[in-house]
Amino acid sequence: MSESTLITTPFTARSTAAEVMAGLDLLGRFAVVTGGASPVGIETARALAAAGADVTLAVRDTEAGRRAAEDIIDTTGAREVRIAPLDLTDRASVAAFAAAWQGPLHMLVHNAGVRETPERRTPEGWELQFAVNHLGHFALATGLHGALAETGGARVVVVGSDAHLRAPLDFDDLHFRTRPYDPVAAYGQSRTADVLFAGEAYRRWADDGITVNTLDAGATEAERRTPAQAAATSVLLAASPHVEGAGGRYFQDCAEAPRHLPGGPPRGVAPHALDPEAAARLWQVSLDLLTA
Repeated sequence: MSESTLITTPFTARSTAAEVMAGLDLLGRFAVVTGGASPVGIETARALAAAGADVTLAVRDTEAGRRAAEDIIDTTGAREVRIAPLDLTDRASVAAFAAAWQGPLHMLVHNAGVRETPERRTPEGWELQFAVNHLGHFALATGLHGALAETGGARVVVVGSDAHLRAPLDFDDLHFRTRPYDPVAAYGQSRTADVLFAGEAYRRWADDGITVNTLDAGATEAERRTPAQAAATSVLLAASPHVEGAGGRYFQDCAEAPRHLPGGPPRGVAPHALDPEAAARLWQVSLDLLTA
């Protein structure tokens, strides 16, 4: 990453998803938004649907998904917003979602996530935050790779967090089996995994025309941002021509972020999240866990 070639756009932290999407025509394009019933997920899906995209809300709670879909249809005039069950902690659920998908997929937004939870584990014994924020989405994206490659210009958008600055991956104890559980460190580690995944996925899939980027959506309360503002960078990466062809990058406030300066404010991307060796190792570890 060269600081002199960072991508900038006309949009800022105050821009809304609707403003980013203004004037764009996504008719005929298909999008999946995980966690589509969450506030930011709804605004992401709303902006894409308003531009004409065929949107699927991938949700654990299908009743909440139905309410979200109805709200989006009512406010955008979209003919349909689809709902599909997806539990990112359940390998069978992720596999079923990917197997059921028919045709091309132009936009995959990894919006679902959990944050600083009490110690909880999946049936496999995986730490919950790592399982949801990284492993489930990793399985989803790799399972949908064929549909993404079919478009010749698909985009994968990974909603991460500046919390990745706090914690590199501990490959010796990813699931806190030997060290004391720390919800903050566990969350930060899962978000580091997001950035590493984006870089490695782009390296592997660029020849298929697939771009993969990560973003920090920002705190909607502490920074007095609305969900529609928090969704702006997601839809920018999913559909805007301002980032056409960009991949393996980290964005904040609708612009590519520079490298983080140690001791500085929580801005930018940490060097440990850009380590190509760690990214390649994480990819293999993830495959091994999901196929064990």
